[in-house]
Amino acid sequence: MTTLSATAGLRHACTVLSRPGLIRLVTEIDDNGPIPPRSLTRTLPDLPDHHLHHTVRQARALGLVRHQPGVGLSLSPSGSGLADVYDALARVARRHHLPAPVCQFTSRVQHTLTLLAMPVLTTEQTERVSKTVAEDLDGTRALLQQWLRENPQLTKGAEPVLAA
Repeated sequence: MTTLSATAGLRHACTVLSRPGLIRLVTEIDDNGPIPPRSLTRTLPDLPDHHLHHTVRQARALGLVRHQPGVGLSLSPSGSGLADVYDALARVARRHHLPAPVCQFTSRVQHTLTLLAMPVLTTEQTERVSKTVAEDLDGTRALLQQWLRENPQLTKGAEPVLAA
C-alpha cells in the first residue's frame, strides 16, 4: 500500500527529475561522455548560462554529477542510474506515442514523469490510457522507485537545494 508521504515523495521526485536542464545534462553526459572544463555552454548552447549553472549545482547537490580534474563533468553511479531511468521513461512514451507521435526526448521523459506523479488516474484519464500503457507505467514506476530507494537524497532533505 502506498502511504501519503511516499506519494508526496514520489511526486516531489518526479517534479525535480522532470526539469528540462537536468534531463538534458544527465542524458548529454550519458550519451557523449564527460563535458570538458569550460565546455558546458558550448555543449548545451540553447540553455541560458544562469539556468545551466543552476542545473549543475542541483545535479552536484543530488550526487548525480561530479567534476573530475582533467576530465570535466561526469556522471556519478547515481547519475548513470538516473540516465537508465530516463531512457526507460522515454521508451514507454515513444512506444505509446506520448505525449505525441513525434516529440523531443525531454518532452517524453517529462510527460511520463507527470503520469507517474499522479497517485490515482481520473475516470477520463483511465478511459484514455490503455491497459498496456498502465502496465508499462507500473514497470517504469517500479524502476523509478528502486532508483529512489538507492538514492534517497531526492526525497529527504533536498528541498532547499532544489528551490528554483
